[in-house]
Amino acid sequence: MMNCREVSELCSQEMDRPLKLAERVGLGAHVMMCSGCANFRSQMRTLRQIAQAYAQGRGLPTDAGEDRGQDAKAPD
Repeated sequence: MMNCREVSELCSQEMDRPLKLAERVGLGAHVMMCSGCANFRSQMRTLRQIAQAYAQGRGLPTDAGEDRGQDAKAPD
């Protein structure tokens, strides 16, 4: 079983290269059991999307602001 440090390294590497089957299986198994690593992986993906959108001159991805607790109503 991978530890959190190994998983965080793989999360970074998966942004740059396709992971091997054993790496994908180990990563997936760990992330299913560890909410901290699942959050880290999700945040890495979101940051990458935002950086790519910025580099291409586009706005934020449509789902980038959903986890920030933003409401449609203005504060009173």
